[in-house]
Amino acid sequence: MKILALDSTAATASIALCDDRNLIALVTLNNGLTHTETLLPTIDMVLKSTGTSIDDIDIFACAAGPGSFTGVRIGAATIKGLAFGRGKVCIGVSTLMALAYNLVCCDGIICPVMNARRGQVYNAVFDCRAGRLTRLTPDRAISLTELYDELEKYDDNIYICSDGYDLIEQSQKIAGLRIAPGHLLWQNAYSVAACALELYEGGQRITDAELVPTYLRMPQAERERLERFNRKEHNT
Repeated sequence: MKILALDSTAATASIALCDDRNLIALVTLNNGLTHTETLLPTIDMVLKSTGTSIDDIDIFACAAGPGSFTGVRIGAATIKGLAFGRGKVCIGVSTLMALAYNLVCCDGIICPVMNARRGQVYNAVFDCRAGRLTRLTPDRAISLTELYDELEKYDDNIYICSDGYDLIEQSQKIAGLRIAPGHLLWQNAYSVAACALELYEGGQRITDAELVPTYLRMPQAERERLERFNRKEHNT
């Protein structure tokens, strides 16, 4: 079963082509270009270099969030556009679940941390044993203080990944803290593909029309509109 997967939820853009769990091609870019500039040309290059037609793809998968509002939206729109009219399965994978999957080789607590700005991080906590992830928390946007307090309760190695790692690294009070090595630290579309296959095998089936991004928080433009509306209501 051919899977085309991408992750554009942060500065890094990653595209993978897999046959079930076998990796065929993986391209990860952090070159300062926008996802609008890189995603479609890179997907085209991956397909052409592997002799794969877009019609050969059985599952179209993306990291559906949380993450950068623009990156999440572009990734979902790209996958929806590629799948449109083909009657193929689309699967949106939690960005945090895919990040945790990077570290399935590690036994302990897996803690992806994405910098959400405004004093918060996007986070979920997983327990990993013998290559199997068990979710301990939902995806959430929480303060660093709340996360510190929660992580202190675990008597185990705690593995941190994603772009908020430096925020956690500054804390000296968390025992057993481990920062993932560089090649496992960032978004990786192979992990998105592997998680998508697990969801598919578990019965998830959605169409391109049903695939929606997961933001966790209101986008900044909407927050600003709401704040202006509230100020206007307060002053009337």
